[in-house]
Parts: sequence; C-alpha cells; structure tokens
Amino acid sequence: MNCSAPMHSLRIALAAFIVSPFCAVFAESSPSTPPGSTAFVWDELIPKVTPNGKRRDVVNRPTATLVKFQSHITTLNPGLASHPPHQHALEELIFLKEGQLDVTINGQTHAAGPGSVLFYASNDFHNVRNIGATPATYIVVNFGTAATATAPRERAADSAAPGRLRSQVFEWPAAPSRVSRTAERRDFFNAPTVTCENLSCHSTTIKPGEAAHGAHRHPDEEVVIVKEGILEAMMNGTVRRGGPGSIFFFASNEEHGLRNAGDTTTTYYVLRVITAATPKAVSKN
Repeated sequence: MNCSAPMHSLRIALAAFIVSPFCAVFAESSPSTPPGSTAFVWDELIPKVTPNGKRRDVVNRPTATLVKFQSHITTLNPGLASHPPHQHALEELIFLKEGQLDVTINGQTHAAGPGSVLFYASNDFHNVRNIGATPATYIVVNFGTAATATAPRERAADSAAPGRLRSQVFEWPAAPSRVSRTAERRDFFNAPTVTCENLSCHSTTIKPGEAAHGAHRHPDEEVVIVKEGILEAMMNGTVRRGGPGSIFFFASNEEHGLRNAGDTTTTYYVLRVITAATPKAVSKN
C-alpha cells in the first residue's frame, strides 16, 4: 500500500516514540532479582477514574524471560474509544471480561463479545470502541522481549517468517473446545510471534473442588486470568484466591497449582510465553 509522505513520517515518529521510552523504562527499572510468582486479586486492584471510564493498574516490570511485562484493566464507557488508532513495538493481548467492542486492526473493524481474546502483533495499528449500552471491561497484557526493540516499524507480522501469529480477534464461541474427565478446554492460538519464540493461549473450565492437574513447574512463564468463578492458586507453598478479573503470574520453573475453590464452575485463561531468554527446565530436587 502506498503512503503519503506525511502519513509515513507520522508512523515513523509514532514508532520511535514508543520504542525509545520502552528501552528507557527497562534500563531504569530492571531489578537484580526477577520477581517471583505473584497474585493480582481483582478486589485489591484500585480503580482510577479516567476520561473514558476507569483503569486498574496491575503490573509493569521485567521478568526472568521478558524485558517488559505490563498489565492493566480498562473499563470503557458506552460509545467511547480506548484511544485513537496507534502502534507500539510491544505485542499486546486483550481479554474481554464483559461488554461489546468494535476492534480496529490496521483500518479493518471486527466485532468482539464477552470472553473474546484479541492479539495485536508488534507495530500494527489498533484500538477498540465500546459499542454496547453498558461499560466494557477488558484485561490488557503487553509483552516485550529482547527482539522487541528491533521489530519492523510497520506491519511486522506481515514481513516476518511464515507462521507468525498475526493480529486478530479470537471470539469465545468460535474457539474449538474439548472435554476431558476433569475439565473443558478451549484453544485460541499456539504459534511464534514477531518477538516471542512461542505464545499460546487456551481456557480451562473446572468443576467445584476440582483441579485440571496437579502442582507442577515449567520453564516458560505463565499468566492466568480468571474469567468466572473462584480460582485458588498455590505458588511455592503460598495459597491465594481470586475471582473474575484476577490475574496470576507464575515465574519460570516455580511450582504452582490451580483449583476451583467455589461452588460453581470456574473458567480461566492460560497464557504461556517462550522467549530467547527462557531457561531450561530444572529438577524438582
């Protein structure tokens, strides 16, 4: 697609604005010891009023395998947009807790209802608008890796190697599901991205008192987001519970387990990321 000189200059300026602060924040905030597994419980997240609705800040820091791990939760009032279409090198995911959105990706609009998962590849233009009659609430997760600062500044996924995950909307009803003895699982995606060696997302639904599997550990870092019900997380011997909108981060190679602690079914999203910095598996001993 041909671009006018002013538009091309604007895109380059936007990309430079996004990438430079990203590198600066990492340089200033990198701790000597990466954070361990953590629970971000919905009821403990303080909402702040914004011109468009409300915002709950969750986390903004590097991890053992990510240069940047940022998350916040937005509540968008009816008829309003999150912001004008913009781009950034960080790859972004949105989990729609409630409401109806129009999702714009590189000028194309897509509908998204409750439970939908949105993925924005590096430097694709995007925004959302609440088209419903009630507020829309969604969880935002941004990833930055060692490859983020050098990602192409326009349509990065289009110029990357074949098979890279592209920006799109994964609607809840369309996600393939399968039922086992202990759980129901919906698969959204499992593929490399422009900046991650692999990124996968699925949801799990479990009955009261049940666990999808026993406590375990793995080298890839994991983010779990509660969609409905009460989820109990065991992290290195510490137990935390959280309802819808709560987020659990499981650090690389740290033991963790999940159980439905409520009296109704519990559903949660599982997001697992592998980067060039992901370590090898470690022994339990």
